[in-house]
Amino acid sequence: MRYRTRVTAPAAVLIGTAAALATAPSAHAAPKETGTPGPETLGDSVYPSLGNDGYRVSAYRLDLAYDATTRLVDAEATLRIRTTQALTRLSLDALGLDIRAVRVAGRTATYEQADEKLRITPARPLPANAPVTVCVEYTADPRRELAHTAWVATPDGFAVCPQPNSAHTVFPCNDHPVDKADFTFRITVPAGLRGVASGLLVGTESLDGDRTAYTYRSRSPIATEVVQITVGDYVVKDRQGPHGLPLRDVVPVARAAALEPALALTPRLVEWIEQRLGAYPFETYGLLPCNSDDPAAFDFTGLETQTLTLYKPNYLLQEESRIGSHMMHELVHSYFGNSVSPATWADLWMNEGHADFYGLLYRYERGWTDSLGLTTMEARMKDTYARGDQWRKTSGPVASPNAANLFDSQRYLGGVLVLYALRQAVGEDVFRAIERTFLERYRDSSASTEDYIAVATEVSGQDQSGFLRDWLYGTKTPRMPGHPDWTVTPVTSTLVAPKSRTGGHHHDNSATL
Repeated sequence: MRYRTRVTAPAAVLIGTAAALATAPSAHAAPKETGTPGPETLGDSVYPSLGNDGYRVSAYRLDLAYDATTRLVDAEATLRIRTTQALTRLSLDALGLDIRAVRVAGRTATYEQADEKLRITPARPLPANAPVTVCVEYTADPRRELAHTAWVATPDGFAVCPQPNSAHTVFPCNDHPVDKADFTFRITVPAGLRGVASGLLVGTESLDGDRTAYTYRSRSPIATEVVQITVGDYVVKDRQGPHGLPLRDVVPVARAAALEPALALTPRLVEWIEQRLGAYPFETYGLLPCNSDDPAAFDFTGLETQTLTLYKPNYLLQEESRIGSHMMHELVHSYFGNSVSPATWADLWMNEGHADFYGLLYRYERGWTDSLGLTTMEARMKDTYARGDQWRKTSGPVASPNAANLFDSQRYLGGVLVLYALRQAVGEDVFRAIERTFLERYRDSSASTEDYIAVATEVSGQDQSGFLRDWLYGTKTPRMPGHPDWTVTPVTSTLVAPKSRTGGHHHDNSATL
């Protein structure tokens, strides 16, 4: 294992200091440091290396300047954290970032980069439960080849797709959805380009060298995995959604007219989902068809970065019946996944199951045939039900993923099947009350599968723990309420396993495509 270490004082000074300390009387020895290095994990079962449990982040300020000539990003990340224990050292998740300097509480700190951690030793130990500011200066190359990356390099700039574990290739962070924080983004770009990020535009500055700085701020906390930062030759198109909700789309100038039919669908989508899940939870919404259709640019169809869903432009040029269901899928993530984030990555079924559940309902209400040629939720669920035991064998139970199968069909359609079974058991009205109560209770926070089970039990007035745990963790598919005639196909080696992937960020296992 190689370490890249930065020492912040000249070697001669350090040697002299060490010699002086060695010969000084013991009465003048430095006081013993208190605290321990922060635990370099948040204990996630799918991604155990992510995060640090020695602190929580309350806010990030990201100041990024894009150079169109070098195509590099010069950046400074400022984190406001609060320690959860006394610390002699802390770490941030970081990969592929060229670190120049680190300061903790305004003082220069030493650091080293090891694997995907930036280990920071402050000038003085940090006491427990203390507010502290950490500032990291660095440079990033969006085109750099890494084991995994959030950067999407485009001909005129970049976008980012951090999900699930790659935000720390863009900025140093506590890269886990349980540690959501407020974000401020300042993006400096040369003439002819526009910088945009999650949240609302709160400031525009004209700078020397014919550059402009755009500042965006989130009203709600954001999980690192759904941050969006983009630079390109964009036009921002504003329109109004239900109840005066500001909608903004960030569109390549050269393709704005061609994309307008797809963009114009959003108000109706928002209105439909608000009738089922309540008011849209953020300050704005819109689409970002970033300026690349290169298959190698990114391997997904859409990604629900907060307030601004990322798409490939060509996908959105199709007719409404081909894209409307998936546009609903991504919009639903504003509720399940963004407003209420997963407490662990094993809870991903709540994100994807809900997004596909409502996306499919939207499709079938409009009479659009799905990819199997089916036209009703019952028909699709009967088909999915028959596959249940095979999927549980090849992909594990719905709520027990690993890193290799995290985004396969078991988390998507398997999750839909769980929600369908619950609705069958408790009825439409109670199910809708469960959904709204869960969203209201955990808004702007993170929630676990057990939290969802608890809400279902409370709202229904019946203990749902055994029922839901059988569906979520059982190795055999339970009987479907209301459909005693439905059968599960016996497991054989010839049955097809659920679609799977081992990396990337896409939702191409969604049944809404």
